[in-house]
Amino acid sequence: MSLNRYEKQFTELNVNRTQGHRSPHKACLLLAVIDLVADGSIKDNHIYFDDKLKKKFTSYFNRFRNEQDRDKPHLPFFHLRSESFWHHRVRPDQMASYGSLSTASGPGVIEKHINYAYLDEELFELLKNQFVRKYLAATLESTLTDAERRDLLLPGKGWDWLECELTVQSYFSMLDKELRGERYNKAEYRRNLKPMLRGRSEASIEFKHQNISAILIELGYPYINGYKPAYNYQQQLRETVEVYLVDKSQRLIEESESFIESEMEGTPSIDWASILEDAPEREEFPTEKKDREFNPRKYNFAERESVNRKLGEAGEAFVIDYERNRMERAGREDLIEEIEWTSKDKGDGAGYDIRSFKPERDEELFIEVKTTNSGKYQPFYISENEVAFANQNAIKYALYRVFQFKTSPRIFRLNGKPSDHVHLIPKSYKAIF
Repeated sequence: MSLNRYEKQFTELNVNRTQGHRSPHKACLLLAVIDLVADGSIKDNHIYFDDKLKKKFTSYFNRFRNEQDRDKPHLPFFHLRSESFWHHRVRPDQMASYGSLSTASGPGVIEKHINYAYLDEELFELLKNQFVRKYLAATLESTLTDAERRDLLLPGKGWDWLECELTVQSYFSMLDKELRGERYNKAEYRRNLKPMLRGRSEASIEFKHQNISAILIELGYPYINGYKPAYNYQQQLRETVEVYLVDKSQRLIEESESFIESEMEGTPSIDWASILEDAPEREEFPTEKKDREFNPRKYNFAERESVNRKLGEAGEAFVIDYERNRMERAGREDLIEEIEWTSKDKGDGAGYDIRSFKPERDEELFIEVKTTNSGKYQPFYISENEVAFANQNAIKYALYRVFQFKTSPRIFRLNGKPSDHVHLIPKSYKAIF
């Protein structure tokens, strides 16, 4: 993904240069398309050779034409196919005839052979952003300096599109490494990114990375551990992430699936006494974002983890070991053998996974285990049956969230009713901090 890539292609259009004059036809047709996307006439990346397009083309053509230029919109509609971002949906019964064409002698050739044209999906998504449209239109018109065109991308006080794009690319580069288990340095990434932005501080870059974590969680993807989700983000940043995922979602899904399946490497030395940490505080529930007409390929990392039995069982075994150690540290070795792995011994359906104890009171403790290879703030799924059991047995109930399981496992506890700690989204509840 790169706005700069399309800017370069628009600047270097393969145009007719008769008598040293650059034909304006392609640029004028693209300007017409940009206008029709802006006013909603083109909604689904189907560019029809209709009166609206022709009139818009003529309006621009009359501004940029030379004496020898002729108002023939069928020519750029056909010849833009030589640009890698422009494509034709050929009528099925005209495939052979279309393949033999070297030009369009008139509008009838277009109408006979081509149902509609369409852009790269990435480019079409970019054109939904008003600042990007202005930027690419200015590129086609060549009326502004580079700096003046760059200023067109500024959305008031927010970061411009290119800044968002560079930050998103930096984030996903780190996320790729994290999902593959490779080492990287967050501070080094921030330092490398900083000179490419408009005087942004490292702290502001870090917060933007936290914004991207929040966006990915909302879209159903994993996030970078260590970048706590920050939901008060610039809408243009979300659009930039969505455009990135147009082309990259399949690879990210494949890496996420491998990440879920990956197992703990070796047997790490566990300091059981310090493995428990505070649960995240419940934040104000993120406001529902206005849906765009396009969304990247649907994925649900939390759901995929929830149905991975191998990961779930490994997390439960880890909690069994933790509970046995907890009894030992409390001086209650007599309770160790009484700890029951209920989901394994009696099957699912009890509403909890492990029956342990509160050693100081000799009371039962019913534990539900939720495990992730991702970070502390990754959402998880909890069933209606599990929520009902927790509510009915709140005094004796705790949900143990095991996180960073593959690399450096940690636990936090949610005691009592889950709704006291997380937002529950029915029907199979998705829990969000």
